[in-house]
Amino acid sequence: DKAYLLNLSAPEMAVLIGGLRSLGISATAASMVNDNQNQLSNDFFVSLLDINTDLVPNGINSYEQAKSDKTVSFSRVDLMFASNSELRAIAEVYASDDSETKFANDFISAWTKVMNLDRFDIH
Repeated sequence: DKAYLLNLSAPEMAVLIGGLRSLGISATAASMVNDNQNQLSNDFFVSLLDINTDLVPNGINSYEQAKSDKTVSFSRVDLMFASNSELRAIAEVYASDDSETKFANDFISAWTKVMNLDRFDIH
């Protein structure tokens, strides 16, 4: 519903969520997957789609991914990127090894689109 209200496509909403998670922006501190919260990266999608780890419930609407060096938790919203076929296809594009530039460019484009929504002087 929020994506529709913001006039965002599924890829635009996905890249915004993944980008904000990689920057450490989350209401519940979920999905903090990289150590450098000041760098935009596709680590959220890489970590979410890692098939070598198990997810276990660790609270209401929260799941934990145990890694060797640290524990990462994901919300139910995050897990939709792994379970929904359309969202998973988008996540796989952004999680690929050669997609960091595409991820950054798409995030910048989607972020600019959202930030310009209430600027009636440019429409």
